[in-house]
Amino acid sequence: MPRPTKCRRVCYFPEILEFSPAGEAHGEPITLTVDEFETIRLIDKEGLSQEECGAQLGVGRTTAQKIYETARKKLADALVCGCSLKIEGGDFRLCSDSADVCYKKDCIRRQIQKKYKIEKGANTMRIAVTYENGNIFQHFGHTEQFKLYDIEDGKIIKTELIDTNGSGHGALAGVLSAVKADVLICGGIGGGAQMALAENGIKLYGGVSGNADEAVNAFVAGNLAFNPDVHCEHHDHEHGGETHICGNHVCGHGHCGNH
Repeated sequence: MPRPTKCRRVCYFPEILEFSPAGEAHGEPITLTVDEFETIRLIDKEGLSQEECGAQLGVGRTTAQKIYETARKKLADALVCGCSLKIEGGDFRLCSDSADVCYKKDCIRRQIQKKYKIEKGANTMRIAVTYENGNIFQHFGHTEQFKLYDIEDGKIIKTELIDTNGSGHGALAGVLSAVKADVLICGGIGGGAQMALAENGIKLYGGVSGNADEAVNAFVAGNLAFNPDVHCEHHDHEHGGETHICGNHVCGHGHCGNH
């Protein structure tokens, strides 16, 4: 019986999930898994060694090297052959709040945890809203603030504003996880962020506009109007393609242990 694949630890999802040539793509699309993408990010962008990359992923250096080499080969094939490239699937889990091996000791998740000592009761539902001047900010990945609402017994018992410290799409789900959000209400949101929210167990209510307080009251009353098929118009316009949204289960072969 083959040995189960160990889930690789990933800090955050990529912001863009699909790349295509300016002209017509050739051949079948190439799929880069999220853990393969993470090795490219850690080694080529962040400058980690393969050993450091392995420690961050929670695997050995040899495994990290194999993942990295596979990723580089796929990137080369896409560039040289003119294939489209999709990022999806793989055997991975998002970095947890308790992870103590992060190479960035000041990562956004830790910054938020240090800055906001936000307690949460056992019976409290915490709703986060992308926020700007009283209204729901319409682009999730560019939001500078979240407004948090604590709900108990169908009533708002507490609100608090938190800054995102300029985090991009891929890290914002980590911010919401760090403050123990259960629900996100927002406007447009890309596919990568939706995947990250799902992996963190955060329920999404997108495509909502208008006053933030009114939206939360509507949610509590059970009559919030939202779009279950929401996407990010900014991403489609700027990057020239639709995002691909995977299911809630991200460990592609079902061999992973704890999520």
